[in-house]
Amino acid sequence: MNRQTINVPQWKPATLNVTLLLCLVAVAGLMCLETTHLPCARANEQQEKWKAGVASTVITPDRSMWMAGYAARTKPSEGKVHDLHAKALALEEAQGTKLIIVTVDLLGIPRPMRDWLEKEVNRCYKIPPELLLLNASHTHCGPVVKERKDSIYGNNFYGLSPQQIQQSRQYVETLQQKLLQLIGQAIEKLAPARLAYTHARAGFAMNRRLKTERGFQIRPNPDGPVDQDVPVLRIDSPDGKLRVVMFGYACHNTTLSFYKFCGDYSGFAQQYLEEAHPGAMSFFITGCGGDQNPYPRGNLEYCMQHGRSLANAVEAALLPRARSVRGPIRAALETVTLEFAEPPSREQLEKEAKSTNKYERRHAEVLLKELEQTGKIRTTYPYLVQVVQFGSDLTLVALAGEVVVDYSLRLKAELPGPRVWVAGYCNDVFGYIPSLRVLQEGGYEGGGAMRYTPLPGPFAPSVEKRVIDKVHELANKVRAPKSN
Repeated sequence: MNRQTINVPQWKPATLNVTLLLCLVAVAGLMCLETTHLPCARANEQQEKWKAGVASTVITPDRSMWMAGYAARTKPSEGKVHDLHAKALALEEAQGTKLIIVTVDLLGIPRPMRDWLEKEVNRCYKIPPELLLLNASHTHCGPVVKERKDSIYGNNFYGLSPQQIQQSRQYVETLQQKLLQLIGQAIEKLAPARLAYTHARAGFAMNRRLKTERGFQIRPNPDGPVDQDVPVLRIDSPDGKLRVVMFGYACHNTTLSFYKFCGDYSGFAQQYLEEAHPGAMSFFITGCGGDQNPYPRGNLEYCMQHGRSLANAVEAALLPRARSVRGPIRAALETVTLEFAEPPSREQLEKEAKSTNKYERRHAEVLLKELEQTGKIRTTYPYLVQVVQFGSDLTLVALAGEVVVDYSLRLKAELPGPRVWVAGYCNDVFGYIPSLRVLQEGGYEGGGAMRYTPLPGPFAPSVEKRVIDKVHELANKVRAPKSN
C-alpha cells in the first residue's frame, strides 16, 4: 500500500462524522499490519507468550586453591584478574514448560555434580532432567573441582595434598548449593520477553592439531577444520530493551596459563557486552572447541583482545533484524553407551605404574585400583546427549565432554532446518570426544589426554557414529509434533 495516495478530506472538527472515523481506524489498522507483518493484537500476543528470568552469582574461591587445566602448574592460585561467575537463565513458554540453562566459569562439570543438581532441581522446582542444561566455559584459570569422595576411582591427577583435596570438596559442596539457589532466583524473576536468534563470525579460533614427524601435536594449523560461527540468542523485554544475550564459540577458553583466577576470553567478552548494554546479562556457551585454540595466546593482552573480538562479533550479530524464536519447548536427554578400545593388561599397567612420567604412573595406578576393586577395567562410558527444540525455529544440541569441531560441522550440515546450535562441554566434562578422523590420527585429543582421567581410553572407532546417531534420534523425537 502506498500511503501517500490516500486522500483524506480536510474536514473541520465540527463536521467529523462516524463514517470518517471508521475509515481512519481502518487505515491505521492497515498501517500497523504493513509495519509489523502481524495484526497488532497478534503482535502483542507474540511478545507476551515467552517469559525469561536471569540470575548471576560470584563463584571465585575466597582463598588460594589449586587451579584446573594444566598439568605443569606447580603451586596454587595467586589472586584474580576478575571474578568467576555462575549464571542461570530460566525460560518459560506459553504452555508453562520451563527450560533452565546454567553456565559456569569452570574447567568442567563433574557428572556427580550434574546428577545431584538435576535431582534437587526436580525436587525443588519440578524441572525434569531433560530441561536442565549445564555448560562450562572451560577456563583453565579456575579452581580444581573434584568428584565426590565416594568415587572409588579417585581423580587426584594434580597430586593434591589431603588438605587441598578437602578444600576442593568443600568448594564443590558450596557451589552446588549456590547453583540450586541461583536457579530458584532466575525462576522467581520470570517476566514477559521476546526471543530471537541471529549469528556472526569471529576469527581468532584456529585448529591446533598439526601433523609433524612425531605425529599430530598441539600446534597452530591454519589449514585444519574450524567453526568460527558465533550463534546468538537475544532476549528482549516487550518494549524492545535487550535483557539477555547468550552467545557461543567453538574454541578452547585457554589464552592464559598463569596463577590468577580469570574467566579467560569468554569472561572478558561477557564483561564487555554487559558494559555496553547496562542492565543486560550475557551468557557464554562453549562450542565444539576440543581441537581449537585461541591464537595468539599466552598473555593477558591477547586474552582481552580475543574477548573484545568475540564481543564485537556479538555486537555485529545484534545489528540486523534477528529471527523470532517461538515455542513450544521440547527437550530430550538420554545416555548413549560409548565403547573403549581394548583395555591395557595388568602386566602393561604394572609396567606403566613404574614410569618416570607422574601422570602416566598415576593413570596406571588408578586403573590397577579399579581392577582390584571390581575385577575388571570398565569397557564403556555412559555419555549424555541433550537436544532442546524451540518450536520450529531453533535446535540446540548439547554434547558432553571436550568435543572436537568435526561434530559441530557435521551436525549443522546433517540436521534439517535453518538454525542449529551445537555446544560441547555440557552436563559432564570428563575428557575428549574425538571424531573418527581424530581418533585414527591419534595425538592428544585422539587418546593421549586419557592419562589425565580415570578412564582407560582411547575410545573405540564407533564413538562418532554412536554420538551422531543419538543426536539424530533425539532431534527427530523433539521435532516431531505431539499427537493429540
